Amino acid sequence: MVHLYLTHPQVRIDPAVPVPLWSLSQEGRARVEGLARAPWVRRFGRIVASEEAKAREAAEVLGVALGLPVEVRPGLHENDRSATGFLPPKEFEAVAEAFFARSDESVRGWETARAAQARVLGAVRGVLAEVPTTPTLFVGHGAVGTLLKCALAGRAISRREDQPAGGGNHLGFTAGPDAVLWDWRPMEEGPWGGSRPDESP
Repeated sequence: MVHLYLTHPQVRIDPAVPVPLWSLSQEGRARVEGLARAPWVRRFGRIVASEEAKAREAAEVLGVALGLPVEVRPGLHENDRSATGFLPPKEFEAVAEAFFARSDESVRGWETARAAQARVLGAVRGVLAEVPTTPTLFVGHGAVGTLLKCALAGRAISRREDQPAGGGNHLGFTAGPDAVLWDWRPMEEGPWGGSRPDESP
């Protein structure tokens, strides 16, 4: 059974708004709308989203197009960065590097990478245990998506496993051995790296 983990694409950055409340930008929304028209996405029978606004918005676009309800679940949110709030890009990148490199430490009060990994892995497994025969599309975030990928692939936590910049990437996985079926691919590409509109995993 193939499942999909999709990271939300570009957002409207507003330092005055808490990061979990950020919305998709016009570009990000357009990318999701394009994905919603891809026939291969219709193989998924369930959509599960993080509680954060940007992930919910992306999931709702897909849900409308596919005629599926969006299930918003706890535990799928991005790593907790509330201790610092918004950080300018250069400073954020430095803290993010430390977050992945020192996975058992709280860097500047952030949730540790190890704790975030256990949380998101537990949430994903809990969802899949409910209806194990339904291909599920998860809509979430880059950092915890990377931590999930590391756990499923049996690899050490590393930022080398992170998605490309910009967000809006997907990876495929199963609940069994060799769980990661394909690595991060832009949502504009099909599951196996091709671009045929009828491509299906």
